[in-house]
Amino acid sequence: MVPRPAASPRTSDQRRDHSARLPEDKPFAAAPVGLPRADIPFASPVSTADAAPLDLSEFMFSETAPEFQIEVEVDPVDAEAEEAAMLFANGQDAAARSLLENATRCYCSGPGERLWLMLFDLLRLTGQKAAFEALGIEYAQSFEKSPPGWHETDIAAPVAAKVMGTVPFRGELTGDNDAGFAAVRQAFDRHPHLRLDLAKVRRLDAAGCDRLLALLRQAHKSHGEIELLGSGHLDALLNDAIVPGQAQDQACWLLRIEVCQLHGQAEAFEELAINYAVTFEISPPSWEPHRVKEATAPSLVLAAAEQLLSESYVIKGDIKISRFSDLLAYAAANDPLLIDCSAVTRMDFVSAGALLNILTAVKRTGRQIVFRHPHYLLAELFRVVGLRAVADIVPARN
Repeated sequence: MVPRPAASPRTSDQRRDHSARLPEDKPFAAAPVGLPRADIPFASPVSTADAAPLDLSEFMFSETAPEFQIEVEVDPVDAEAEEAAMLFANGQDAAARSLLENATRCYCSGPGERLWLMLFDLLRLTGQKAAFEALGIEYAQSFEKSPPGWHETDIAAPVAAKVMGTVPFRGELTGDNDAGFAAVRQAFDRHPHLRLDLAKVRRLDAAGCDRLLALLRQAHKSHGEIELLGSGHLDALLNDAIVPGQAQDQACWLLRIEVCQLHGQAEAFEELAINYAVTFEISPPSWEPHRVKEATAPSLVLAAAEQLLSESYVIKGDIKISRFSDLLAYAAANDPLLIDCSAVTRMDFVSAGALLNILTAVKRTGRQIVFRHPHYLLAELFRVVGLRAVADIVPARN
C-alpha cells in the first residue's frame, strides 16, 4: 500500500472555504473510518444504482443437487461381521479367526456381542475346544451372562454337501398318472434321499398305490430313502379304500402297511397285518425293526418339533456352488417356506447368491420364507448377500 502523508491540522480560513463549497441540499456525511474500500483486497465494487430486491421464493432449501451425494456412515460392527463372514465362506478360517479375535477386544458390550457369537461358532465348527472355553470366560466377564456351551456333536468336519431333495407329487395317486410318477423317479435319481410331498393328492386307486409302493421298495433296496410328507392325509385316503373282509384293492393294504413300517407304528402295523391275513388269506408282510428310524415314541413336545422339521427344506454339510434346483418346486407347494440350516457347516458366496435369486422369485408370489437355525457366521453371510430382504432368519440358539 502507498504510504499516506502525515495529517496536519487545517487553518481556520481553509475550514471556512471548504464549508462554503458544500451543496446546501446534501446532508453532511460522516468521515469514513478505516481503509477506503478501494484499498481493500478482493472487495466487490459497490453499485450506486437502485436495484430490485432479491427474489428467493424459488429457492428450495430442502433439495440437494444430484451431483452431491450424502455419504452414509457404515456401522463398524456391520463391517467387521461382513468381512469375517466372507472370509469364512471362502475357507479362510485363520484370517476370519484373527479378525474376530481383534474385534472382540474392541467391542466388549452392546451390539458387538454378535461378533463374539460368530467367533464361538467358528471355534466350535473347527473343533478348537480350548480356545472356545477361554473365550467363554472372557464373554462371561464382559457381558455378565453365561457363555454358549460346547457340544461335541456341533463339531463338523468338512463333508460333501447333502441336500435333502423335496418334490411335490403332481396330480392324483392313480395308475394312469405317468407324468407324476416319472417326475418322482427323475427326482430320486438326482437325490437318493428324497422327500415326497403328498399333501395335494385328493384321490388314489390300487394301481397308483402299487406304483408308489414299488418306488419305496426300490429306494430301500438301493440304500436310498423316500420320506413321505403329508402322510396323515395319505393315511386318511388309504383307510377309506381299505375294507376288512373284502379282498380288493390289495395294493392299498400293502401301501398302508408300508407307511406304518416307515413311521414305526408297530401297533397299527400289527392290527393291519392281522386284518390283511384274514381278508386275503395269505401271510402279511413282516415287521422289520431295523427300518424304523426311532424305535421309541418321542414326547408330545418333541414330536411337534420333529414334525415341523420334517416339513422343511433341509440343507446339510459344506455347500459349494449349489443351485438348489428343486427348491423352486418345493416352494410352490409349501407356504410358509421353511428352510432348515441347522446342519450346514459352511456355504460359499455363489450358493448364497443362488438362494437369493430363487427366493426373490418366491417372495413375489406372497409366500413367507423362514431360514431356521443357521449358525451366526452363516446368518451374517445371508445378510451380506441380501437374503434378509426376502426372508426371516432365525439363528441357532447357542
